[in-house]
Amino acid sequence: MQRPFFIQRGFDITLFYQGTINLDIAPYSFKLQLPSLHFPQVKWSSDFPPENFSFYPCTISESRGSEEYNALVYWPHPSTKPDFHQKAGVLEVLSTKIPFISYGSSIFIRAQKRHILFNSTE
Repeated sequence: MQRPFFIQRGFDITLFYQGTINLDIAPYSFKLQLPSLHFPQVKWSSDFPPENFSFYPCTISESRGSEEYNALVYWPHPSTKPDFHQKAGVLEVLSTKIPFISYGSSIFIRAQKRHILFNSTE
């Protein structure tokens, strides 16, 4: 439902598969740093107040050293979405259709530290 509102703001989200990869990185944690895209106050629904969205570049691969697919972490800011709580350690990722991903797949995610910091919680 948000797609047309991002397109209006210059982000051609139609390049991505229509849906997110919900990636649980536990036992690791993450800290979002500098987004590559930020859209404040997107009024995408008459039922909800405007929301802020940020997107962080990353890559996804099936295993270390295998082909990497460009992707974006999709982050609806919790401060503008108070009734929705994402489980800690879960990232929502947008990408093109990736052939090896299905429910329960194990994958690798990488990002430059200026965009996303990954930390071990062990």
